Amino acid sequence: MTINAKWRAGALLIAAVGLSNGVFAQEKAPENWFNLDYGTSKVYGMGTEKAYSELLKGKTATKVIVAVLDSGVEIDHEDLKGKIWVNTKEIAGNGKDDDGNGYTDDVNGWNFLGGKKGNVLHETLEMTRLYKELMGKYKDIKEKDVKDKKEYALWQKVSKAYDADLTEKTTQLEFIKAAVADDKKVFDLAHKKFGAAVLTKELVSTIDDKDEELGGKTKKKLVKILTAGTENDRVELLKKYMESAQDGIKYSLGLDNNIRQEMVGDDTNNSADRNYGNNEVEGPDASHGTHVSGIIAGNRTNNLGIKGVCENCVIMSVRCVPDGDERDKDVANAIRYAVDNGAQVINMSFGKAFPKDKKAVDDAVAYAQKKGVLLVHAAGNENTNKDMEMNYPNPYKADKIKTSARYKNWLDIGAMTWHSDEQLAAYFSNYGKTTVDVFAPGFDIYSTVPDGKYASFNGTSMAAPCTAGAAAMLLSYFPELTAEQLADIIKKSAKKVDLEVAVPGEEGKKVKFSELSITGGTVDVYEAVKLAEKTKGKRKIAKKA
Repeated sequence: MTINAKWRAGALLIAAVGLSNGVFAQEKAPENWFNLDYGTSKVYGMGTEKAYSELLKGKTATKVIVAVLDSGVEIDHEDLKGKIWVNTKEIAGNGKDDDGNGYTDDVNGWNFLGGKKGNVLHETLEMTRLYKELMGKYKDIKEKDVKDKKEYALWQKVSKAYDADLTEKTTQLEFIKAAVADDKKVFDLAHKKFGAAVLTKELVSTIDDKDEELGGKTKKKLVKILTAGTENDRVELLKKYMESAQDGIKYSLGLDNNIRQEMVGDDTNNSADRNYGNNEVEGPDASHGTHVSGIIAGNRTNNLGIKGVCENCVIMSVRCVPDGDERDKDVANAIRYAVDNGAQVINMSFGKAFPKDKKAVDDAVAYAQKKGVLLVHAAGNENTNKDMEMNYPNPYKADKIKTSARYKNWLDIGAMTWHSDEQLAAYFSNYGKTTVDVFAPGFDIYSTVPDGKYASFNGTSMAAPCTAGAAAMLLSYFPELTAEQLADIIKKSAKKVDLEVAVPGEEGKKVKFSELSITGGTVDVYEAVKLAEKTKGKRKIAKKA
């Protein structure tokens, strides 16, 4: 459900390694840091608060619809009340398509991952689907006998990636199992030694360092674990990682996974088929989409939880991202649904390594560009250079990176931390001097999650909605700006950072932060508002009768 399965696997392994060696303390991020400005906080936030207080105070704003193409949104979260799009042309619950848009009872958006039999949660990776499709043709064939060289090359790439991912996930699962067994052994020994039902940091700190069973590294491990939480917290966390690893093998790589067909029942190979799904826009796990929505539009005036970036916008939930890889058909239809129902900004915090029907998505992106809708996309979390390898969806009209063939209504966003030093670029973030437009806050981002709760997440999945919120905020005060102008303003106003930073994914290597993106900077809402004030909008606004 988050962006890119490869990153999810990597994150799991990092977590498992960290857990097996004790929980490491982490400095807490400044509150509301993504909305702060560097001048007063010394963190590279976006300057949202400063823009509202100094540049926009007393100015009139119009409502902007932001479509969140994601896992689903908890529309009744306390911090999203009044911030959810309502289709006023639809009568809720009457079982009719009142507005004639092809989607029955779509009051708050649409769910392309649902049907009469339920809603899809787990899905396969696109890599798995391609592997299953091509293995019958090429698994036992000799290269000299191949007629379709292009398809065979795809098979070779897919099968190599599939085998590597299966090996990695299997290794991770065994690693976590070993960590669980080691934990049980250590905790059992400690309980026996102290005769205590509950172990505390203070209690295990009294262990003699020379104790043959519990001294030395074992003692340090126990202290770290019990500093972070209780023994039960540790057990539950490892259980969660265990289940995630097992699900990765069972669902993401499962060749017999037919959940989509069972639940939705559409023809997944027919991208022209648009009328499927249901109106259950929250879905079975809305954690990711709810978090994204809070960043964009969390209520700024209710003294609860968080302050979203855009005060005058509402969220349209379009569910198209499962726990696994999204399907190109769903993405294309989700974009078109959002455009046709009034969204002016679309947030897309997802991505994958292989496409199935790139043309369907490209046509939808072109449709959005024609209709003046801005698409904001998370760059990805594989800590790789996107200039060297494409991921999907992307803004290139051909299946290659070519700047001249790039859609102009697209922003690709890398993630940064709140650290004003060499750690500024988030260690997981993708980057690219010719492919990633700008960086935005994407680390320790506190936002809304289901059941009326809040949590901190990391990812370019968080950096994208920071930027989408900024774009919606600009459009709410300057409604005549076109999608292309919005993208241009955000890029031109980016704060240039003269700092040498660690290159994500390349241990020991540092470069100027300016080398990691097209703009070489970070999103700066304050400067963007100043630039917007000087820009003559080209969007034609329909006059009211």
